[in-house]
Amino acid sequence: MKWIFLIIAGLFEVAFAACLGKAKEESGAIATYWYLGFLVCLTISMVLLVKVTQVLPIGTAYAVWTGIGAVGTVLVGIFLFKEPASFWRLFFLTTLITSIVGLKWVSQ
Repeated sequence: MKWIFLIIAGLFEVAFAACLGKAKEESGAIATYWYLGFLVCLTISMVLLVKVTQVLPIGTAYAVWTGIGAVGTVLVGIFLFKEPASFWRLFFLTTLITSIVGLKWVSQ
């Protein structure tokens, strides 16, 4: 269950980054709603991360959380914000995913 909470926390990290990207594209009340979404997602992500670090090593939990956030945010950037999907970008994204899986594998 602890790993599921960590994955959910990482997904909310992706969501708060996506909210920032959308807020940058908008103005007025719409941007305010995206900023509110950012705050909600940030709060949920942090609360879940705190709960997970009570049972998993902080180094592993934080690395996996940021890794999920980084991978997810790059994918959101590619698919939602039309950022480039170059070979090297995808290559290093793959190495990051491999590292995240490796950390989970070697953690008790």
